[in-house]
Amino acid sequence: MRVRVVALAFAGLGAFASAALAEKNDLVLSRLGSLNSAGTDVVPHNQDFRSLVSELGIALAPKLTSPSDTLGYSGFQFSFETAWTKISRSDGYWCATEETPDCGSTKGTSYLPTIGVFARKGIWLPVPSFEFGAGVVNLYNSSMYNGQIYGKFALHEGFHDWPIPSVAVRGAASRLFGSEQLDLTIASLDVSVSKEFGVQGTVNLAPYAGWNYLWIVPRSEVIDKTPNVDAVMDNNDFHNNFVFPDQDNITRQRLFGGVKVKYFVFALTFEANFALAGSSVDDRGGTNVPCDNQGDDEGQCDAKDQASAQQTYAFSLSLDF
Repeated sequence: MRVRVVALAFAGLGAFASAALAEKNDLVLSRLGSLNSAGTDVVPHNQDFRSLVSELGIALAPKLTSPSDTLGYSGFQFSFETAWTKISRSDGYWCATEETPDCGSTKGTSYLPTIGVFARKGIWLPVPSFEFGAGVVNLYNSSMYNGQIYGKFALHEGFHDWPIPSVAVRGAASRLFGSEQLDLTIASLDVSVSKEFGVQGTVNLAPYAGWNYLWIVPRSEVIDKTPNVDAVMDNNDFHNNFVFPDQDNITRQRLFGGVKVKYFVFALTFEANFALAGSSVDDRGGTNVPCDNQGDDEGQCDAKDQASAQQTYAFSLSLDF
């Protein structure tokens, strides 16, 4: 009896510590699962999972926050970036965060803020007009961090006296850290155009615009539907562990535009991008069977990305050397 009391005490302390450390934007994916009709196993809501990760992926995906021109082979940049991405809290899947414990509640539209720091360097190799960068982004009010790297190649740049824009292609990749429930990788490819203008010989303005394609690759870790129940004390609790099936790649498209204002080595960039609504489908059985919000008892129905169209507004403050 004494051993059991001590074990329960430690379990309670562990649950309290987890709750104390959790922040409002941390994931609680256990809410996207329910007991099957027999009450013996947890059925994952695949469609909700896919839609949630799709919208979260847009918030964490690499932003451009720079015109098409590279920094030049001797150029270097440090930047601080912040962004706000629109999500729809009224969609049922957004109950899977600490902020919204009631899956039946509707809170309307809100924004996920992120903050990040980056370093960028222009180089001559492997080809002229090449630039690479790396940084880390934190989803504000969460323990999740997103490491990012990218490489940009300017197909045409530097001819600012000509009435033609600079053109660049960029590839980027990011990886999520800090979540025990989700493994998330995002790949990005974009094409941009920009044109630099001088103002009074002291300030440079460089408006830019482009198109971006995203591949969002989520993988579920083991989810405990009843984290406050000790499986040692209740053997049936093992049936409350579940995983979401591996999803086919989620694809999203974004249109973006912005302007960079530079004075001496100081630069301020504002960017807005618009992500089209999600439409990709995870084909579980190859029969294109529609999936409702709950799924079937086997959790094997096709899951369509129901993420809404999203807007992101980003700001970057940088030092260009």
